[in-house]
Amino acid sequence: MHVFIHGVPDTPHMWTPLIEALELQDHEYETPALPGFVGPPPVGFGCTKEEYSDWLINRVERIVEQTGAQVHLVGHDWGAILALRIASRRPELFKTWAVANALIDTQYRGHRMAKLWATPVIGELVMLLARNQTRLAQSLAAAGLPEDMARHEATHWNGHMRSAILKLYRSARGLRITPSWEDDLADLPERGLVLWGETDPYVTLDVAERFEKRWGYPLHIERSAGHWAIVERAPSIAERLKKHWANPTQEETPNL
Repeated sequence: MHVFIHGVPDTPHMWTPLIEALELQDHEYETPALPGFVGPPPVGFGCTKEEYSDWLINRVERIVEQTGAQVHLVGHDWGAILALRIASRRPELFKTWAVANALIDTQYRGHRMAKLWATPVIGELVMLLARNQTRLAQSLAAAGLPEDMARHEATHWNGHMRSAILKLYRSARGLRITPSWEDDLADLPERGLVLWGETDPYVTLDVAERFEKRWGYPLHIERSAGHWAIVERAPSIAERLKKHWANPTQEETPNL
């Protein structure tokens, strides 16, 4: 089974191009919607990074119990951070992991919008001024998300999602991740892969290169692609993932 975890401000729909390129059948994958991102969260769910981590582990535990097999995990943006967290907490659940354009890195201090969202009152004001779905779609498309997908994702930009985002970023102090989350990366399953869009304006390439140097996992760079390279370059990413899943000793080829 393959599990794909979306990020901010996305929904499971973002995975459509990649899943099509991978030619996965319906019974071969799950794309869970993080609580609050497609409809209201469950009563009592606080939308913190810890609660999302627990929620995802429970979801994966059920999958492993039902299938009797470990999971191939893929995450993008906040989904990448959460993927690393759950894989380091419960490595026995995962056969492989791959993350794109976000990492657990205490040296990374967060992008401008993350800092604004994490600030009480200011975050609410920013969200109030950013309610226009058309403008959001244009912004997402400008950052590399395919235009049709950007329009779809923007339709979910409502009060539930905006509230969930504020709570999530405040639980992470913007994007200043808890040091223990980074320390626990030592427990990650050995079959890992980092995928990156070279021109990402939110999390720059040096973050990925620093992660590669410290932890030793292969880094695949999509040249001239942005934050959503994982779907912007779906055929290329799909080929890299297929090799990653099929061959545990496959080394990354140089980026030309």
